[in-house]
Amino acid sequence: MQVVATLSLKGGVGKTTVALGLAGAAQRHGVSTLVVDLDPQANATTALDPEPTTATVADVLDDPRPGVLRRAIAPSGWGEGLDVLVGAEQTERHNHPDPGIKQLHRLDRALQRLAAGAEDDGEPDGDDGDGTEDRYRLVIVDCPPSLGQLTRSALSAADRAILVADPTMFSVSGVQRAFDAVQTERERSNARLQPLGVLVNRVRPRNSEHDFRIGELRELFGPLVFNTVVPDRSAVQQAQGACLPIQSWDTPGAREVSAVFTTLLGRVLRSGRTRTAS
Repeated sequence: MQVVATLSLKGGVGKTTVALGLAGAAQRHGVSTLVVDLDPQANATTALDPEPTTATVADVLDDPRPGVLRRAIAPSGWGEGLDVLVGAEQTERHNHPDPGIKQLHRLDRALQRLAAGAEDDGEPDGDDGDGTEDRYRLVIVDCPPSLGQLTRSALSAADRAILVADPTMFSVSGVQRAFDAVQTERERSNARLQPLGVLVNRVRPRNSEHDFRIGELRELFGPLVFNTVVPDRSAVQQAQGACLPIQSWDTPGAREVSAVFTTLLGRVLRSGRTRTAS
């Protein structure tokens, strides 16, 4: 199981769009995937249209035993192979600015209990289940746009972080803060964590301001900035409004965006094979 966090410490750049695009690409290519909606706005949950649950990710962060976890996961309305650990406004109660180690690692412990056959045996917090086989090949964690317990929990559990930016004057500081957060969490609690790269979203062709800002990002972060960018296409909002993956929205703009997420999925999966082999 590979865990990838979509991260931005600047609001409004489309990190949820990236999480959903990557999830849709994974589903299209037969990669069993779980989306974890850590953002209290729960926009990813809304767009994925899961079946009703009797628990949410907020309850899992209260008590990460397998039984609670199972009650908080539902099949996505997008179809087979994509599940949701559903978000809720109540998740905000876990967004402490300075969490303790036990609080910080509850999400990681919960994700480790996703192995097939894990039993809810009433063990106290801190003991693992008995599963031996991963249920999901990919877990995508959609983080809130702030650096509190929720984002740090995601980074403590993740193998890779996708830093999402937009081509505006504020993008450089946002990416720098996100990159620093990844490096800090790697040193504190998660040595396997690496930034996968910077993905620039909502790019318009032949826009001089966008070209300038992307060049600025490349100058500062070098090869960490992906060569491919997500174009600004109305199909993205249309698909989300219909609670459908961009991959099933049949327009030229949608196909252009889908191709970017297919490329991103390949990069994510290759990075997982590299880590496992090392």
